[in-house]
Amino acid sequence: MSLYDLHTHSTASDGLLTPSDLVERATRRCVTHLALTDHDDISGLAEAKAAGMENAVCVINGVELSSVWEHKTIHVVGLFLDVESVTLNNALTDLKNARHRRGALIAEKFEKLGIHGALEGAQRFMTNERLISRAHFARFLVDAGYVGSQQKAFDRYLGEGKPAYVPSPWFTSENAVVTIRAAGGVAVLAHPGRYKLTGAGMRRLISEFRDCGGEAIEVFSPAHTPEDAERFIEFARYFGLKVSLGSDFHGARESRFDLGELPPLPVGVPPVWSLRQDLFFD
Repeated sequence: MSLYDLHTHSTASDGLLTPSDLVERATRRCVTHLALTDHDDISGLAEAKAAGMENAVCVINGVELSSVWEHKTIHVVGLFLDVESVTLNNALTDLKNARHRRGALIAEKFEKLGIHGALEGAQRFMTNERLISRAHFARFLVDAGYVGSQQKAFDRYLGEGKPAYVPSPWFTSENAVVTIRAAGGVAVLAHPGRYKLTGAGMRRLISEFRDCGGEAIEVFSPAHTPEDAERFIEFARYFGLKVSLGSDFHGARESRFDLGELPPLPVGVPPVWSLRQDLFFD
């Protein structure tokens, strides 16, 4: 029986496990098909693919691109990517540069708040020198005793509208979709329940996502309640999208669900892997 987990992270971005350790954990968790979808980075895929061959896990080339839609940060997962794509690699370089600029601005805000050394503190938690994220600042705040958890770091300092928040410098969600398609991939709207949109806003987001080439939507995610999942399954049916699922695993200490812990997709809803079934083995 196949078990899919199509949204995970490693030390190539802000995960706590190396790509090979992530695959080995997936093996122990009986995951048969694993997508490594690091934030704005694909440098861990070669290691993950090699570990997948050793552990009989089908590792899918993936990425999670940061983007903006109507002033909101929207994440788009790309699956089945050609990692040699010039368009994709150029976009990732631009995003890494934008992350570093944002990191410096976040650190300036912390200095004004009386929290010194935030940039250096965040860098201590970086496992990829090319990529800094708010999660690294959150880990610094927890480690330094300013907050008790990463969630509190976002609630108090790093979330939208909070004192150390810096607007995302990403490109548009349409550009994210176009970039993924240029790399031969499938664009998946990641954890839509996180975006706190009205019903009309959510319909507009999904409609525009589909119209610019998006092909699937995550329905099972740690960000979703069972009621959310049902709602997004209905959205998928209405807009003619495939459905996907992922644990959004970052590490055992930080993730709500472990690898492969989400329920299977319901029968009768076309899964995203039906678009690339020839790439899989069982």
